[in-house]
Amino acid sequence: MDSIPDFDDQELILVRQILKKRYHSDIEIELADSELRLEPTAPRLTFCPTVYWRADTVHFVIFKTAAQRYRCQFFYNSVEQYGTGIYEYEDLHHCMMTLLQVQADHALNQR
Repeated sequence: MDSIPDFDDQELILVRQILKKRYHSDIEIELADSELRLEPTAPRLTFCPTVYWRADTVHFVIFKTAAQRYRCQFFYNSVEQYGTGIYEYEDLHHCMMTLLQVQADHALNQR
């Protein structure tokens, strides 16, 4: 299997634009690699390019699982980890917007 392509400049520009619109300031993003099981029944882990950012006490990650394929989650600590209910996205914009909305809804419900 070919390696998964890194986030390209256009994808990173989109991430930064969405975060600036959401938080009304520049949010620092970090690029990383994460090991994910791409097939639920296969034990093999695959290195996936990852975008990470933190806003207040919430950590966010978007994993690139293939060209134009993404997974995401947000977490507060190793115990409190949440997804969006959608296993994988084909559109980065939709992935990010759903992730941010689910986290905002979660925060509202916790109050």
